[in-house]
Amino acid sequence: MHDVRGSKARPAASGGAKRGRRYGGSKVFPRILDVFAPQHPAQVIVLGFAAAVAVGTLLLMLPMSRNGTEPAPFLDALFTSTSSVCLTGLITVDTPVYWTGFGKVVILALIQAGGFSVMSFGTLLGVLMARRLGFRSRLSAAAETKTTGFGDVRRVLLGVLAISLTVEVLLAGILAARFVTGYGYAPARALWHGVFHSVSAFNNAGFALYTDKLIGFAGDPWICLPIAAAVIIGGLGFPVLFELRRQYRRPIHWSMNTKLVLVGTAVLLVAGTVFVTAVEWSNPATLGGLRPGERVLAGFFQSVMTRTAGFNSIDIGQMQPVSWLGMDILMLIGGGPAGTAGGLKITTFGVLFFILSTELRGGTTVNIFGKRLSRAVHRQAITLVLLAMALVVGSTVFLMLITDFGQERILFEVISAFATVGLTTGITAAMPPAGQLVLILLMFVGRLGPVTLGAALALRERQPLYQYPKERPLIG
Repeated sequence: MHDVRGSKARPAASGGAKRGRRYGGSKVFPRILDVFAPQHPAQVIVLGFAAAVAVGTLLLMLPMSRNGTEPAPFLDALFTSTSSVCLTGLITVDTPVYWTGFGKVVILALIQAGGFSVMSFGTLLGVLMARRLGFRSRLSAAAETKTTGFGDVRRVLLGVLAISLTVEVLLAGILAARFVTGYGYAPARALWHGVFHSVSAFNNAGFALYTDKLIGFAGDPWICLPIAAAVIIGGLGFPVLFELRRQYRRPIHWSMNTKLVLVGTAVLLVAGTVFVTAVEWSNPATLGGLRPGERVLAGFFQSVMTRTAGFNSIDIGQMQPVSWLGMDILMLIGGGPAGTAGGLKITTFGVLFFILSTELRGGTTVNIFGKRLSRAVHRQAITLVLLAMALVVGSTVFLMLITDFGQERILFEVISAFATVGLTTGITAAMPPAGQLVLILLMFVGRLGPVTLGAALALRERQPLYQYPKERPLIG
């Protein structure tokens, strides 16, 4: 007779031996690796971005990255690397003066890697969440997003790459031609400036090769409008761009996500332009020194940049405090999901707007563009906004305690960092080291927080096995 227990034990021992040899001859290593291995897709995203920031910091600390004899200090390199990977644009040093050509190439590579990763991860998380649904729900999700499969990773990544490169190449060509014909740049310099600002614009990063960013081009529509267009396209998000490419002639078939992003973008662009232009019209330090047509152009440009990118064609530090408050709101809203824009996303605030509208009308079901909104999305939107408010308020209070800057400037800086916008009233470099570390944390959390938290909430959704009795507390 065969020893059944022995015959079962031998393969197990053999497998253990193989694993032991694979990890260096010890069975302890697989257990250690299992402990530290990412257990959730959100963890993969966070670790990936952290690794990119670390590599960028090391590269920027090389002597060849900085002009001068000394390498860049750790904090400046870490801040710049985080700002680049997280597509923010806040800086503690003057980019065109402080960094060498090699350092600027490193920054450009970090921006491109960060932008591609954000769009790719955001879109793939949508695919992953669809996989976690039941079969009927997956069919509904596929119909809603106009996809033909549930896991075509290669098609998604190639689509993101194709759209990114197409927009960046077109914009680089337009800018290079303008730099040559309008400003007398040598072809090589014009091409470099075109490529750098193209990548920075589409990825909503806001880094520029000029000390005053784009203030010198405030009245030039051939510079401002193409950059604004690239920022808007990148801020729409890949799911919207992909759907528009396939269904641009049939708006009736657009998903709720696409309609929310497009309508919200149009409303915010118009409202932001009117607000900034009206408030700053007579301010001699900002729009007041420009011709009427240039004032409208600069107002529109700043409206676009406030929601997504960190470029500026007027001096932000000289704007009216009421302008900063309005821009705080625009920065916090941001752009579309699974794109290069920051903020809490248009869809989040769009959902909250329709929830509010339904409550005020006494409705019981939230309907958006002819579709019923899932109740799970209600909770996710409210959770995201409340956590963001707690982080913004806490960071603002802390920075007010350790610095002498006014509350308006600190709140603007905090929201700009958290929303990964990159605009500043001019206090970033003057922050103490502890304050700059807070801004680094805000940039990192602000870039990855909405994506990872949204994915975590959606992927953790479970149907309860029991329910408690209902009861309603008094509200108001």
